[in-house]
Amino acid sequence: MQALVEMIDVVKKFPGVTALRDISFQVLPGEVHVLLGENGAGKSTLMKILSGVYAPTSGRILLEGKSYARLTPADAKKHGISVIYQELSVIDALSIAENLFVGHLPMKRYGAFQVVDRRQMEERAAELLQKVGLKRSPQTPVEALSISEKQQVEIAKALASDSRVLIMDEPTTSLTQEEVKHLFRVIRALKAEGKGIVFISHKLEELLEIGDRVTVLKDGGYVGTRNIKDVTADDLVTMMVGREVKKNYQNETPLDRKRAEVLFEVQHITRADNKVRDVSFQLRRGEILGFAGLVGSGRSELMNSIFGAEPRTGGRVFFKGKEIHTKNPYRAIQSGLGMVTENRRKTGFFGNFSIKENISILPFVKNSSLGGVGGLLDLKFEKACAERQKQDLHIKCASVEQNITELSGGNQQKVILSKWCAANSEILIFDEPTKGIDVGSKGEIYALIRRLSNEGKGVLVVSSELPELLAVCDTIAVFREGEIVKTFPIEEASEEKIIAVSTADTAKAQ
Repeated sequence: MQALVEMIDVVKKFPGVTALRDISFQVLPGEVHVLLGENGAGKSTLMKILSGVYAPTSGRILLEGKSYARLTPADAKKHGISVIYQELSVIDALSIAENLFVGHLPMKRYGAFQVVDRRQMEERAAELLQKVGLKRSPQTPVEALSISEKQQVEIAKALASDSRVLIMDEPTTSLTQEEVKHLFRVIRALKAEGKGIVFISHKLEELLEIGDRVTVLKDGGYVGTRNIKDVTADDLVTMMVGREVKKNYQNETPLDRKRAEVLFEVQHITRADNKVRDVSFQLRRGEILGFAGLVGSGRSELMNSIFGAEPRTGGRVFFKGKEIHTKNPYRAIQSGLGMVTENRRKTGFFGNFSIKENISILPFVKNSSLGGVGGLLDLKFEKACAERQKQDLHIKCASVEQNITELSGGNQQKVILSKWCAANSEILIFDEPTKGIDVGSKGEIYALIRRLSNEGKGVLVVSSELPELLAVCDTIAVFREGEIVKTFPIEEASEEKIIAVSTADTAKAQ
C-alpha cells in the first residue's frame, strides 16, 4: 500500500539546538497514526515541517510518488494536508459556512462582477456538516458553538479543502467523554473513506482506543513505531520516558483529619449565575483536596470566585481562622493565595516576558503597594529567584533570559508553578494542572504538589482526569450542578463511586 505521505531521515536544526535527528514517519490511507512523546520531543516540529511551516535542514518528503526537499504551506494544502490545532483557528464573527470556505469562497458572475455564490456555499456546507455529524445550520455564527462543535467545524473545513491527511493536535483536551466518543465516530468515518489521520495526544487510554499505529519520539530522536494492538499503556510510557513512572503520590501515613489544623475555609459561596450555589468546605494543613465532577459542573467557577477573578454574591473565606477579603486577584495574592489557571496560554503567563520575568513578577506584586502599582524592581533578586526556581523545578531551558513561549508546554507549566512558589503562597489552587502535558512532566508536577502539601501548604486541585485525583489527593469532593454533593476520603474513593455520584440525578451529600 502506497503511503499518503512519507518523511525520510528528516533533520531540523535551530541555532544551538538539534530539534529532530533522522526522523522517518509515514501515514497510510485509512489509518490513525499516533505521534507520541514528551513535551519537547519534536512532535510539533515534525508536523510543522509536514505542513510547510518549517523547512527541514535535511531529509526528504514523499507525496504521491514525488520527492520534496521541503514543502511550503501552499504545497501542503495542494497535496491535501491540513492541521487542526489545539487552539482552534475558527473565526467567531463569521458563520459556519463562511468559516468553511475562508480563502476559497465559491464565486458566480453577476453582470460584470464576481460575487460570492452563497447558495452553493451553504449547500456544500450542509453536506460537510452532515458528514462530521454537526446538527447546525450553515448560517449559525461560530461564536454560538461549543468547543466540540467548533472542532467539528475545523474538521469540516479540512474536508472542504479536499484534505487527504488530517493532523489533529491534542483534539480531546477540552472535550467531555460524550464529545470524545462523537469525535472518534467521525474519525472512524474518515478512515473508512481512506483518509490518513495523525493523532497527537498525551491521553494514553484514548490513543489505545482510536490508533492503528504509534510512533514515539524522545528528545528529537526516533524511538520506534509499533502496532497499537501490540502495546500497552505501560509500554508506551517506557518508550516515551525511558523509565517507569510512579503512579501514586500519596503519603505513606494517611492524613489525620481529626487532628490536622483547618488552614483554609470557605463558607456558603454563591454566584449570581447559579454556577456555584451555597458551597462550603474546609482545607486542612498539609491536605490536597481534589474537586471531581463533569465539565461545566461549576468547579472552575468556584475557584475563580474564591480567588477574586469572578464575582460572587455571597459567602466568606477564612485563612488560619481569620476572614480574608478576596474581592480581586491582587487581594487574594496578598492574602497568601495562588492559582494555576486552566488556560495557561491565556491567563497563566505573559507571552512577551522572559522566563525570569514570569517567575519573579509574583513576589514583586505580593510585596507591592497601591494595588500592585507601587514598588521598585530588583534585577539582582529577579535573576537569583528565577535561577533557584529553575533548579528546584527542573525547568528545561537554555537560559532564564529565554522568552517563555520558546519552552514546551510542560516546562511552561513549571514556570507558572514556580512563580507561585517564589511568592511563597500558602494556599494553592490548581485548575487542570496537567492539561496537555506529557506523562513524564505530569509525574514531576504531581511530586511538586505533594511536596508543597508536605511543607504544610494547603492545596486545591480541580481535574477532569479521575486517575489524577486518585493518584495525588487526600480527599475528593464531587461537584454537581454548582454544589458539593459528596466528599470521599481517599481510602474510600474510586472511579466508579465518583462517576456514580457526579452523574446521579438525585445525588446528595451524605
